[in-house]
Amino acid sequence: MNKPDRKVSLAVWSLVLAVFTLVAFHVPFFRHLFANVEAGTNGVVIAVTAALLLLVLDFLLYYLLVWLLRFVGKGIVAFTLFGDAVMLYFVNNYDVLVTDEMMGNVFRTQYSEASGFFSFSFILYILLLCVVPCIYVFGRKVEYGSWKRLLGWLGGCVAALLVLVFGNMKNWPWIDRNSTELGSLLMPWSYIVNSFRYQAAEKRKNVQETPLPDATLTDDSPAVCILVIGESARRDHFSLYGYPKETNPYTVKDTVKAYVADASATYTAAGVKAILEYKDTDELYEILPNYLYRTGIDVFWRTSNWGEPPVHVRSYETIGDLRKRLPETSGKYDGDLLVGLKDEILAGGKDQVFGVLHTYTNHGPSYNTNYPPEFEVFTPVSSTVEMSKVSQEELFNAYDNSIVYTDWIVHSVIDIVRETGRRGCVLFVSDHGESLGENNLYMHGVPYSMAPREQLEIPFVVWTSDPSLRLKDLPLVGQHHVFHTVLDFFKIKSPIFDENFSIFED
Repeated sequence: MNKPDRKVSLAVWSLVLAVFTLVAFHVPFFRHLFANVEAGTNGVVIAVTAALLLLVLDFLLYYLLVWLLRFVGKGIVAFTLFGDAVMLYFVNNYDVLVTDEMMGNVFRTQYSEASGFFSFSFILYILLLCVVPCIYVFGRKVEYGSWKRLLGWLGGCVAALLVLVFGNMKNWPWIDRNSTELGSLLMPWSYIVNSFRYQAAEKRKNVQETPLPDATLTDDSPAVCILVIGESARRDHFSLYGYPKETNPYTVKDTVKAYVADASATYTAAGVKAILEYKDTDELYEILPNYLYRTGIDVFWRTSNWGEPPVHVRSYETIGDLRKRLPETSGKYDGDLLVGLKDEILAGGKDQVFGVLHTYTNHGPSYNTNYPPEFEVFTPVSSTVEMSKVSQEELFNAYDNSIVYTDWIVHSVIDIVRETGRRGCVLFVSDHGESLGENNLYMHGVPYSMAPREQLEIPFVVWTSDPSLRLKDLPLVGQHHVFHTVLDFFKIKSPIFDENFSIFED
């Protein structure tokens, strides 16, 4: 006769999971702690205190979830293990910090982007750090105990937390200085807390744009301006700025001017907002394309990306929309944004036209999949999403090939604008830069206050067919120069126009 499975107390069950969480998911946390704390007794005290705090907090989380919600609580615990495994994968492979900004990127990410990170290592993380412990979570029978026992453990944990926190008051200044980095490496607290922070920040934003003052068109001559918004393009990999590899073989023939520029953010949503708004602000004011459209200019938007503020113009099309409408598009590369572009410029029936192409080409980790084979001019290239496991040469080559393809796109836009015969202007500005292994950082999204220059230094490339438009010699420009430069190009009179932020001379 088989003996029934023995139940384990909920306290033991929770302690086992808390120890597993501490050991399995907090190596980056303690690595960062030891790298920033002074050696000696006090450093050991901080490390031990941190370990005990994590142990008590995770124990309390698991105990309360399962006591209060039973099987549903176990499901939530399993979900946190999945979240821990995913976040640890990104921390270890891309050296990211799990901040509210990063969680915003997570919530805005579409499947097509997220799937680019899948790899064999990612599957191993999920199997070993989520699936295996979930066998214990659901397979081990638990003795829940009484209300009295629950209150006893709750009181004991709170008392332990108070002793640990107030017993280390002398270390509070050190903790405060390092709280952003250390807090972003706490599992599952980092992504739970920062998810709520992100959602709270989103609710605080204006649901509707604040309108700008009415503007007036002072010139009715035919004109067309195309803004190409780049994705993750860093300035120091453009040969236009002195990079030794020829990554701008096309626009170098177009007599463009390349301004030194810095981004206002390290992630797409904030970077695109900065490109389209009239001043640096946390508020959501009427953005450039909407303002131009309301003023009487024909405006269209084509995108293979996402993350822009609300767009209200004549035509807004994703690359998927273009594929449905234009059979010659494949939907695979950003070059599809150019299909039928000349017809789109003429489609609105107005003399003044503004168009936005929001591209994706330079986004990682799979740079080699973002351009057609004929643009693979630098070899060998990285072909894995695990960027830390390839040589810097391979990573640079794949990224540089994507820059060459971006350069071809910008050059092609210039040619199309030329063909219209109208007074023309083309602007290329990136939303932010990109880390390619420098200081063991990859991609982007590091909080602005601590972001490396690779994520902040961006290209700002300008072409115009109007010889009367003289370009200023400016040592540094920013993304907010776009708004006022475009108003200046169309000769729009507006109370919010700032001549200091236009790249054109009077």
